[in-house]
Amino acid sequence: MSIAFPAGVEILAPLQPGFESILTPAALAFVATLHRAFEPRRQELLAARVARQARLDAGEQPDFLPATRAIREGDWRVAPLPAALERRRTEITGPVERKMIINALNSGADSYMTDFEDSNAPNWNNQIQGQINLFEAVRGTIGYTNDAGKRYALGDKVATLQIRPRGWHLDEKHVRIDGQRVSGGLFDFALVFFHNAKEQVARGAGPFYYLPKLESHLEARLWNDIFCRAQDELGLPRGTIKATVLIETILAAFEMEEILYELREHSAGLNAGRWDYIFSCIKKFRRNPEFCLANRSAITMTVPFMRAYALTLVKTCHKRGAPAIGGMAALIPIKSDPVANEKALAWVRADKARDAADGFDGGWVAHPGLVPIAHEEFVKVLGDAPNQWSRQRPDVSFSAEDLLDFQPETPITEAGLRNNINVGIHYLGAWLAGNGCVPIHNLMEDAATAEISRSQVWQWVRSPKGVLDDGHKVDAALVRALIPQELEKVLATVSGQGEATASYVRAAQIFEEMSLAETYPEFLTLPLYEAMS
Repeated sequence: MSIAFPAGVEILAPLQPGFESILTPAALAFVATLHRAFEPRRQELLAARVARQARLDAGEQPDFLPATRAIREGDWRVAPLPAALERRRTEITGPVERKMIINALNSGADSYMTDFEDSNAPNWNNQIQGQINLFEAVRGTIGYTNDAGKRYALGDKVATLQIRPRGWHLDEKHVRIDGQRVSGGLFDFALVFFHNAKEQVARGAGPFYYLPKLESHLEARLWNDIFCRAQDELGLPRGTIKATVLIETILAAFEMEEILYELREHSAGLNAGRWDYIFSCIKKFRRNPEFCLANRSAITMTVPFMRAYALTLVKTCHKRGAPAIGGMAALIPIKSDPVANEKALAWVRADKARDAADGFDGGWVAHPGLVPIAHEEFVKVLGDAPNQWSRQRPDVSFSAEDLLDFQPETPITEAGLRNNINVGIHYLGAWLAGNGCVPIHNLMEDAATAEISRSQVWQWVRSPKGVLDDGHKVDAALVRALIPQELEKVLATVSGQGEATASYVRAAQIFEEMSLAETYPEFLTLPLYEAMS
């Protein structure tokens, strides 16, 4: 198959049948236009991240920015939202896989965030087939037939579609413009916007996006400028695009108002991306000898720094007339064990009840079976109202010290260490095999939880506080001893499910390298992506 690429555009990957419907000359020219206009700024912002990390390593503490005080104290609100984004009490998430898209859109949720990022392994086929899937989903023509002959199709009532491109740190290595790799996030956004935005406008529900892993309001400004240029290029009014920003880095938590301000013409609010947020805290303070978090299971939404983060997000959004969306309930139904299933469902119910009571306008679930539970808990608080934007939370006031009150530090247990190793190996093995959304120990895991797993191990080894509750120091020898044991458990699980095991053996090697290397990899997906087709 051949495609007439625009000048300066190269694709270094196979062009499978059907890919030509997405990788059209006009679409690629649109990608090139945005790349040439904005790639220098992306590189500047990525360099700024490195410089900021060096300052944190040297002992700098984050704080609210003096230079943007006027924004925080000013009287402004985000632009009005379309009706399709006023009711988001239940949002379901998942990768851009065909069956998942159909089931999620049919789930009864108010909104579906389909994902090119953390729950999607970004091999070339997944990325372009995902674009094809979304093209059909937007037009209502998407279908799927499984090996048993069961047919899946969209129902009459579907969730509002929102799309998450990759974060600023990820390249799309298969596409070069003027000899330079294109941004993965810009590539995802540009193609889906070019092919679908006008159709979504005609249907009254889009184009809507989620923006991941921002670390500053300047990174939000870059997205806003891209939105303006993209709308101008296609002849759409500015403000047509609406985007929700995931607050999933500790640095972004100090710039929530500024991020809303930068995107105010295009803002659809903020989301409490809890798992990446925990990962970000570990990553940013990994070399601070005073920082050390307990087992992942102990870092709930009720611990001090997570509580401060969540309530500040609600107050910030509602002050500016924007939705506040709660984070992911990662537990999934457990069909094989009714007792464990009831316990899991009760946890999800309590999680969503807390979100609703705190003032969130909706929350995330990872499985269609959890949509009714989440919906019920928000209805108990909201009744027939689509949201609770009017709830201002004047009682909430948290300082920088509150956002940095990293508790609890204990317990750190062998079981917690083993769980991190097990989840890390299992997820990495699935990711290498092309699956970025993996049920592990009755949780729907994605890259964020794998990042927590390997980062905690890395930090526990180096922190003087990384001591098990039995008194043993977490060190390289202990980690190396446990990895083969946990690999054996993972192999038994996946082979019992009929999966090939080679990628999991390689995953164990990678987990050891990443957990014990002196130089900390900023994102586990960066080196892994280079080895991916």
